[in-house]
Amino acid sequence: MTEDAVVDVPDRDLLTIGAFAARARLSAKALRLYDRLGLLSPAHVDEATGYRYYRAGQVERARLVAMLRQLDMPLARIAEVVAAGDGPTAAGLLGAYWADVEARVAGQRTLAEYLRGRLSGRSSEMYQRFAVETVDVPEQVVITEKRHTLADELPAWIGASLGRLEAAARECGGVSGVPYVAYHAEVSMESDGPAEACVPVADEAAARAWAERHGRAWETAVRVEPARRLAYTRITKAQVAHPQILAAFEAVEEWMAAQGLTPAGPCRELYFADWEAAGAEDPVCDVAFPVS
Repeated sequence: MTEDAVVDVPDRDLLTIGAFAARARLSAKALRLYDRLGLLSPAHVDEATGYRYYRAGQVERARLVAMLRQLDMPLARIAEVVAAGDGPTAAGLLGAYWADVEARVAGQRTLAEYLRGRLSGRSSEMYQRFAVETVDVPEQVVITEKRHTLADELPAWIGASLGRLEAAARECGGVSGVPYVAYHAEVSMESDGPAEACVPVADEAAARAWAERHGRAWETAVRVEPARRLAYTRITKAQVAHPQILAAFEAVEEWMAAQGLTPAGPCRELYFADWEAAGAEDPVCDVAFPVS
């Protein structure tokens, strides 16, 4: 006799897994999976037979779990939603998840459009949107923080690390130049750099003393950045998002090749504007390569 065929239930308020599956419009296989994942446990399990029994009141939760799984919601987040019960907390958790989904899809859509442009041979057309110039930057003392990070963690790390370094710089004579992030190797979903956040400071001695006292926790260092010529293009806050920023880097590289210039150091992003106050179309960042 199979579990689904059991008819002698231990309590008249309990339903066999087959009867419950029919009410919930789910399969018994799905219910066993939800049990195994800790998303919907039976009301009673017979110790002798191992048969599962459910209460009619569990039907709505079973249907909710099934619908959330159709949204590709991770199991841990489904558990949070169902644990919150009906109400604004559960609705807020679902809303936050769906906002993340829409942001991811929007990013993937943009990436697909970017890749279609590259694959169809329209790269030059994309690069023409970026005006490339050069600028000479004097020698600077910078306080830095270096980290191996993947692309999905990069934006949060940039904001946090530059915030820490700017706070340190204020104790070391002040910020004396444009903060930037240098990439010593590729940062993607497969490659973790490292990336290096850098903030120019006015007082080298004070910066070295600060790093000696506080820098170990964040791998903070102080160094002298030599004078450089940068080839750069200025981009908006919206263009900082991946993959638009890739097109900006490639536009500068193409321009450098056309000018006979070669890279003379790690590429970088210079953040010269108030990020929080800037709108999507406001210039906030220079994408640059040191050149020789």
